[in-house]
Amino acid sequence: MIARYTRPEMGAVWTDQNRFQQWLEVELAASEALAEMGVVPVEDARLLREHAGFSVERCLEIEKITRHDVIAFTTAVAESMAAAGHAQASRWFHYGMTSNDVVDTGQALQIRQAAGIVMAGLKNLQAVLKRRALEFQHAVQIGRTHGVHAEPVTFGLKLAIWYEEAGRNIKRLEAATEDLRVGKISGAVGTFAHIGPAAEEAICSRLGLYPAPVASQVIQRDRHAQFIATLATLTSLCEKIALEVRHLQRTEVREASEYFARGQKGSSAMPHKKNPIVSEQICGLARVVRANAQAAWENNALWHERDISHSSVERVILPDSTILADYLLEKTRDLVDRMFVYTERMRRNVDLTQGLVFSGQLLLDLSAAGMLREDAYRVVQQLAMDAWDNESDFRASVEANAEITALVPKEKLVETFSVERQLKHVDAIFERVFGA
Repeated sequence: MIARYTRPEMGAVWTDQNRFQQWLEVELAASEALAEMGVVPVEDARLLREHAGFSVERCLEIEKITRHDVIAFTTAVAESMAAAGHAQASRWFHYGMTSNDVVDTGQALQIRQAAGIVMAGLKNLQAVLKRRALEFQHAVQIGRTHGVHAEPVTFGLKLAIWYEEAGRNIKRLEAATEDLRVGKISGAVGTFAHIGPAAEEAICSRLGLYPAPVASQVIQRDRHAQFIATLATLTSLCEKIALEVRHLQRTEVREASEYFARGQKGSSAMPHKKNPIVSEQICGLARVVRANAQAAWENNALWHERDISHSSVERVILPDSTILADYLLEKTRDLVDRMFVYTERMRRNVDLTQGLVFSGQLLLDLSAAGMLREDAYRVVQQLAMDAWDNESDFRASVEANAEITALVPKEKLVETFSVERQLKHVDAIFERVFGA
């Protein structure tokens, strides 16, 4: 179970205890708002606030008979009022409300709690990405496209890209969370048949929510789908980071690797092994959150004013997705924070192909010196392909080619093969991302 690895507060959000507690908060807010409007006696609302309670065990015990969780809950609360000697006041508990008024509004409170924890994890990840981006701002590394050496980058730029994406995910999560900060107290089919819109507004205000402008028996599930989709998007950043570490940890590359603790073992059969197990976990579990997004989208289409096909799904995907998001953000933060980075190996890999990665700059320099671009491409590609096929020194071949040196003399070729020239705008990019 993933839940045992997560911070305790996220697991607590989805316990039966907290679920029923949020239902109780909704019910008490309703009785107090209705008391202010003169519908419920003020004294009875006060008694409900002081004495209404439940035990999870009793709720579940009653539910075995009623086969209805909200009725089991309201019955347990009524019993608590009777035990306190205030049975008469319990007649105003759940007054004018349908089950989903309580369930959807209470669930909005749970989601707000869970989203706050996920947001904290996302900001923690962003902070460590910034720290390590600045640490490796000028650590030269080969950029790869299609997995093949392309042109030089810095490892800090890679981290800056992830940092900036984390910032976009913060905005997405803020928006998706705000979109779910809604309650619904409009009755069995959303028509306010028993209590009016003003009461709904007062109840939601007490809970820090705003009322859904229009609802059926339920808050519409496009809101929930967007929230889960946002979790899928932000955990895809975790996967992106982990996938990169997995590649960089390959023996042939070995530019970065996961932290490997003293006494840790990589294989039962091969003592030399250091495997990227955390990164592989992250990549695998991110798939589960994406799969949950599919289920969330399918929850949006319900029969008429409501069926319960979405309810059973949400009992799985809301806890699992938020718990997984919390877990993956923390694992990714730790991965980045303690990651080993081998800058000398990075630089050796830049030089591995003996200058091939500067072919694009050579093409431009020849064009600028007067050679037609098509001719320049032909000349440079021929030398490049020879270097690939023979594992020869590309730069040496360029310097020995009279057609090239006639236009770009050897002293100018030093600039052509300059890493510093390639990376002269790194500081400007960092200022864009992080500010001055």
